[in-house]
Amino acid sequence: MTSHTTPARPAAGKRDARRRLIRELLLVASLFAVYKAGRMLSTGRTDEALHNADRVWDAERALHLPGEGVVQRLLMHSDALVHTANTYYAAVHFPATALFLVWLYLRRPRHYLWTRRVLAVLTGAALALHLSFPLAPPRMLGAAHLVDTGQVYGPTVYRAEAAADTVANQFAAMPSLHFGWALMLAIGMIAATRSRWRALWLLHPLVTLLVVVGTANHYWLDAIVAA
Repeated sequence: MTSHTTPARPAAGKRDARRRLIRELLLVASLFAVYKAGRMLSTGRTDEALHNADRVWDAERALHLPGEGVVQRLLMHSDALVHTANTYYAAVHFPATALFLVWLYLRRPRHYLWTRRVLAVLTGAALALHLSFPLAPPRMLGAAHLVDTGQVYGPTVYRAEAAADTVANQFAAMPSLHFGWALMLAIGMIAATRSRWRALWLLHPLVTLLVVVGTANHYWLDAIVAA
């Protein structure tokens, strides 16, 4: 008689895959937690953040960059449009990046490793700059004459008083990780796919740029530094 045994390799392979996935999730979550905790170290530096905002504003004018108000005035032609922009700012950033990483991990593992490393370096560099150069966003800068669209039209992810915000550091405007992560998503998807339409992924960082500037959460230079 011939005995038959069930091969253990498929089951072991699934267990290894689950362990790798859990390890990656914990790694990404830990990096994000360290970043969020580190950002809060620069809260309370209001005077320095506002002084740096004046310097950035003056630098943009010296470089002849268009005023952020140009984009904001276009958004504020419609309450629905500015509300959509606020929602995009509040709701798209993290979920889009998370879905992007999950898709790469499952479908393009070689691209995933490269992308995860680049995002980790980008985020670490951003944290270092947030701590060394606290920067108030343009919505707080009197010289900019901009509206805090999140507070006026909603939704917003920030408290009205920056100094009392224990959830988010509002003095971490430069660089804009909203734009940096969006650009990384577009580059990653273009590199990982072969569709002739893949260049359309660049619409995501373009829309993100217009949103972060139009809602007065970031300066043009914040996006340039992130890029």
